[in-house]
Amino acid sequence: MSRRVGEAALEIRPEIAGLQARPEASVVIIGGGINGIATFRDLALQGVDVVLVESDDFVSGASAASSHMIHGGVRYLENGEFRLVKESVTERNSLIKIAPHYVKPLPTTVPIFSTFSGILSAPLRFLTHKQGKPTERGAFLIKTGLTIYDSFSRDGGSVPRHRFLGRKRSLEELPRLNPGLKYTATYYDASMHDPERLALDVLFDGLESGDHARAANHLAAVGLGTDGVTVRDGLTGAEFTIAADVVVNTSGPWTDLTNEALGRPTQYMGGTKGSHIVLDHPELLEATGGREIFFEHEDGRIVLIYPLKGRVMVGTTDLEHDMREPAICTEAEVDYFFDLIHHVFPDIAVDRSQIVYRFAGVRPLPRHDDTQPGFVSRDYRIERSDVSERPGTTMLTLVGGKWTTFRALAEHLTNDVLELLGAERVHSTASRAIGGGVGFPMTDDARRVWAVAHGDVLGRERAEELLARYGTRAEAIIPELEMAPERFLADHQGYSRAEIAWLVEHERVAHLLDLVQRRTKFAFTGALTPGLLDELADIAGDVLGWDAAHRAAEIAETRRVLAERHGVRLAESARARQADAVHA
Repeated sequence: MSRRVGEAALEIRPEIAGLQARPEASVVIIGGGINGIATFRDLALQGVDVVLVESDDFVSGASAASSHMIHGGVRYLENGEFRLVKESVTERNSLIKIAPHYVKPLPTTVPIFSTFSGILSAPLRFLTHKQGKPTERGAFLIKTGLTIYDSFSRDGGSVPRHRFLGRKRSLEELPRLNPGLKYTATYYDASMHDPERLALDVLFDGLESGDHARAANHLAAVGLGTDGVTVRDGLTGAEFTIAADVVVNTSGPWTDLTNEALGRPTQYMGGTKGSHIVLDHPELLEATGGREIFFEHEDGRIVLIYPLKGRVMVGTTDLEHDMREPAICTEAEVDYFFDLIHHVFPDIAVDRSQIVYRFAGVRPLPRHDDTQPGFVSRDYRIERSDVSERPGTTMLTLVGGKWTTFRALAEHLTNDVLELLGAERVHSTASRAIGGGVGFPMTDDARRVWAVAHGDVLGRERAEELLARYGTRAEAIIPELEMAPERFLADHQGYSRAEIAWLVEHERVAHLLDLVQRRTKFAFTGALTPGLLDELADIAGDVLGWDAAHRAAEIAETRRVLAERHGVRLAESARARQADAVHA
C-alpha cells in the first residue's frame, strides 16, 4: 500500500491499516522513545506479538534532547548508585562494540581549580543525600572518583583509563583553558553523535524480525478499557482499539500524563529540564582539541562543552519542570551557558548570533519531593498493576531510565513481560550488533575496502560518506542511489534528492519536522535555509502525496516549531554550507 499521507490523497498509512486489520497483540508498548523502542526490539527478537505506538514521531521527546553521550555516570558514585554506575559502564563498553557506527570513545577533560575542595561535603552528601552549599570538586575527590570509575571498566580495555596532568602540561595540551586551573583529569566515556538514527536502527531491528512486530508513529494511546488500548491516528483522527495481554507504558517524563489519559492516574514522575545550545564557533571548536570539556560548576550543576558535527554543544541545566508545558531553553539559561564558557575559556568571546540551535528536554526521573534535582536517582524501576476493566491484562509502567542503559533496561522489562506471558527468552541482546553496526568495518583500512567494494557507481568517497552516516545499512540505500546520476540538494551538497526521498519512503516520515530534526541533522547544525526547507518539502511531498497547500502548511509548521522551541529563524539565517560538517 502507498505511503502517501497527503491531504489531497488521505490514504491510510500501511502500518495503520495493518493494525486495523489485526487489532490485537500480546503486548502493546506506549511510547517510542529509546526505552520503548529497545523493549520493542527485544520482545520482537523473542518472537512475541508486539505493537509499539508513539503519539509524535519516534524518538522525538526526551530521547531527542539528550547530551549525545553514552556514559557511566561518574557523578552517580557520590549518590551511592554503584549498581547503576557498574551497569552503565558495562553498557557503554558494550555499545562501543555493538553500535560502533554511532557510539565511539570520547576523551573527556575535567579542568580542576582546587586540590581539596568538596572533600568534607562529599561524604555528607553520600551518607545523607542532602546538598549543602554547592562547591566545585577538587583534584583529590575527582581522582578518587575516577579511580573507582576505572575499576568498573575491566573488560579488556574498551576505553583507556584516566590520566591526571598538572597546570603546565594541561595548558600545553589545551592552551585556551583558564590559566587559573591547577590540574586536568582526562578520562573516556563515549559519544553518540546521532542518537535519533541509533534509535531508528533499534526500531528497524525489531520490525525486520517478522510480521509479529508492528510499530506506528503519530498514533496516540488515548484510552484503556474492556476492549484494550484505544489509539488515535494523529494524521487522520481515526480511532480504533488494540487488544493486548500486557500494556507497557514507556512514555518517559510523560508517564503520569499517559496513565491519566488511560484512566489510571499516578504520581510516579518528577522529571527535571535539561537545556543545551549549539554554537557555530570555529574558535571555540578548535579550543576543545576534539575533547568534551566536562566539569561541575560552583553551583553544583554538571557542565559540558562538546565538539559535535563541526559545531560546539553546551549544556546542561537541571530545573524543575511541569510536563503540561513545552520544554524550552530560556534566555536565562543561555546567559548561564555563556558564563560557563567564559569560566573555562576566558579569552573566547561568544554571543547569541553564534547560536544555530537550542533545545531542551525533561529527564524521566522519579518523583523526588524535597530531594535536590542533582541527587535524584538516575536508576529505573518497573511498576506493575492489573487492568480491572479487562481481567487478565497487566500494565507495566517504567519509571526512570536513560540512554546509556537502554539495552539492559529493555532486557529487564522484556524478562518481566515474558514472565507474564509464560514465555521464555530465546535470544540475548547483550552482544547482538545493532542495525548498521552489523559487520561494520572497524579500521580505516577496512572502511576503505568496504567503500571500494560498494562504490563502483557512486564513487569511493560517497560510499564512505554513506557508511559513516548509516553504518552498513547503507548497503540498502546504495542500489537505490545508483539507479540514476545523483542530483545533490541545491542548498546542501551533503545529501542527494534520491537519498532524501529514500529516507521519506522507508523511515516512516510523516511530517517535514520528522525529516529535518530526526532523519537528518539539518536543524541541529544550523544548515537550514528557506531554500533548503522548500526543496525538502518538495521531495517529501512528491513521496507522500502532499498538494501545494499541504506543502505550504508543513513548511509553516516547521518554521514555527523551530523558531518557538529551538530559536531558529530561517529568514535571518545564512548558515548553510555547501559542504557542511553534517556530512563529514
